[in-house]
Amino acid sequence: MSGTLKTLRALADPTRLRIVALLKEGELSVAELQEITKLAQSRISTHLGLLSETGIVMARREGKRTYYRMHPALGSDEGQLVSLSVSGAVELPEHARDELNRKRVVALRDEQAQVYFNQVAGRFDRSYGPGRSWQAFGHLLLRILPPLVVADLGSGEGLLAELLARSCRQVIAVDNSEKMVEFGARKAKKNGVENLEFRLGDLSNPPIDDQAVDLVILSQALHHAEEPQKTLQGAFRILKPGGRVMILDLLRHTFSQAHDLYGDRWLGFEEADLHRWLESAGFKTVELSVVAREDQPPHFETLLATAQRPS
Repeated sequence: MSGTLKTLRALADPTRLRIVALLKEGELSVAELQEITKLAQSRISTHLGLLSETGIVMARREGKRTYYRMHPALGSDEGQLVSLSVSGAVELPEHARDELNRKRVVALRDEQAQVYFNQVAGRFDRSYGPGRSWQAFGHLLLRILPPLVVADLGSGEGLLAELLARSCRQVIAVDNSEKMVEFGARKAKKNGVENLEFRLGDLSNPPIDDQAVDLVILSQALHHAEEPQKTLQGAFRILKPGGRVMILDLLRHTFSQAHDLYGDRWLGFEEADLHRWLESAGFKTVELSVVAREDQPPHFETLLATAQRPS
């Protein structure tokens, strides 16, 4: 079989075309391709093997990882076929999500501070140390916060809001449960926290003035929102120029019992969806990463998303 026919055959498969379109933008490891496409590693490796045999891509080893890139010595005919096929890859239903995930994965790879944090976090609980706990670290880090005005949307009874109020200039806790708001307000008053205010309201249109806060936090709240996209638009509205939104929520999962057990409207979110919604709301500098994985079933994974309102 000629090189041209081999190339045509290799590019005729939609999954291989997705991989080629991603590698056309730059080198990626097998693990990164898995994170981007959400395909099984064995499936990705099989397709990469065929693409390597065809001569479309080539691999290199770096430690325990294998990285793939487009072969720099493709013949002119094969190169033209690859370029033509990649230009048509935008018609694949997965293309837009793949591209968003690729940008996110590459950004995380380049963020050395994130890499270092993951290494530290991985070592943290391997051995016991008296007084060393995430709770203690959390209190320490909260004291470092500058005197910001913070909106805690979907605050519940206000545990996080009360901690934030120790360092922030003002914290506005918003929840749509009248009982939660009343309980939180009583608790804050009892504890003498004067810079914490509870307000009853909807997440999609929080009762806060436009451009009034420096930071919006949605901590395990977005999956309770009726319309997550409108909630992010509401967060954008109340942020000052240059302000940031921080979201802690669940990665998309299949534990449907969460609807009844926890009152969740949404079974977590895909990274690509959150990324797209934040950009659609007007945010820039969007970053997403998985920051926690539970060891016990149903093995929930926690996403951290941050973004900034342009100055």
